[in-house]
Amino acid sequence: MKRALSAALLSRAAKPVLFLLCLAPLAWLVYAAVSNRLGANPAEALIRDLGDWTLRGLWLTLTITPLREVTGLAAVARFRRMLGVFTFFYASLHMLAYGWLDMGLALDDIANDIAKRTFILMGFTAWALMLPLAATSFNKAIKALGAKRWQALHKAAYAAAVIALLHFIWMRAGKQDFAEPAVYGALLALLLGWRVAKALRRSR
Repeated sequence: MKRALSAALLSRAAKPVLFLLCLAPLAWLVYAAVSNRLGANPAEALIRDLGDWTLRGLWLTLTITPLREVTGLAAVARFRRMLGVFTFFYASLHMLAYGWLDMGLALDDIANDIAKRTFILMGFTAWALMLPLAATSFNKAIKALGAKRWQALHKAAYAAAVIALLHFIWMRAGKQDFAEPAVYGALLALLLGWRVAKALRRSR
């Protein structure tokens, strides 16, 4: 079973399939927008759904290393970069949708909104943390930085996840709806706990 899974993950078709799967949410949102299936407030629905897919992508990206080590399927690591880049892609679309559909691309108003509303500041900060990670997700950047510095830089993904979670929690606070943020929080706690346990084992 493990050998068959490893062979499937290493196949030439694996990355194109993942690429199409990563594009599927965007394709659905475009279709839903064109066919008026986003509900009474399509702008809000689009912004929200793009944010949701950003969180899912970020959590999936952070799961790759634990999954590889727990299952012994080293081949899953080859998908981490694509998942990370797509996560930043959806985060950027989330930001663009907010800036365009909610703020009319008025830069002064956007800047004032970031300064005034904590959850918007958290979202912008999480995006800003992901920006250098996406910009250095290529082989030339890894070689230029060196493996150790590159790995240290990309640990910022955990900081981005914590801040993105805070953004989500504050966004839901107005409606007192914390069920979904609690699920994301529990998953992130498991991922961070795994990292801490691994670091403690190494120190011993």
